[in-house]
Amino acid sequence: MMTTVLNSEAMPLYTAASSLPSDPPDEAREAEEELDVDREVTPPAPTALQAARIKAIVVDHHTFVWRSLVRLGVPRSDAEDALQQVFMVTARRIDDITTGSERSFLYGVCLRVASRARRTFARRRDIVGDDCCPERIDQGVRPDEALDRARAKALLDEILSTMPLELRAVFTLFELEQLTMSEIATIVGVPQGTVASRLRRARELFAEQRKRIDARLRSRRELAGPERRVAEVEGA
Repeated sequence: MMTTVLNSEAMPLYTAASSLPSDPPDEAREAEEELDVDREVTPPAPTALQAARIKAIVVDHHTFVWRSLVRLGVPRSDAEDALQQVFMVTARRIDDITTGSERSFLYGVCLRVASRARRTFARRRDIVGDDCCPERIDQGVRPDEALDRARAKALLDEILSTMPLELRAVFTLFELEQLTMSEIATIVGVPQGTVASRLRRARELFAEQRKRIDARLRSRRELAGPERRVAEVEGA
């Protein structure tokens, strides 16, 4: 049985939160055409039974959808809008969602919304700059604790951003959502063997990127050492 590879610093951060699969679930594939939220669509009012099921899905899966979007690369500043897009699709397709496959459907839509949101954010960042969407800081957290969390989050975000979306999806579902290989296979819509191979590759990329980042940080510290000593001498 596979075990997680994330350290204790990164895991609570995302647990508490912050190219597509080759064979997505049929329902999620059908939902792709529903993602054009810019067009004016006025769906018929849901029946009482439909409204009750939509409400139950939102209540039961709200946190899962939000975490999934963020972990798939949607900026936190855009996560609420992305969340609304996912549930708008859900409401429109409520009769097509098989009972028991709600999470699979939602995650398939999350993949597509996240892919679109990431492209939009990348274009906006190119135009406005890296500081166009600064994230809000929790003022209730101690400065040192906030800094540690920010560093852990930045590290994990940087590593995850290097992974293709299909690897990132499997990695976050297993390592962060703590789902089983069987559950992931059902949600993503691929065989367990494919899940295992994607997870293995994602872990290799994670380890490779972690080594690169560690080497980069060591180099910065080594360069900063002499500069700090010079500054101390000049200050004396």
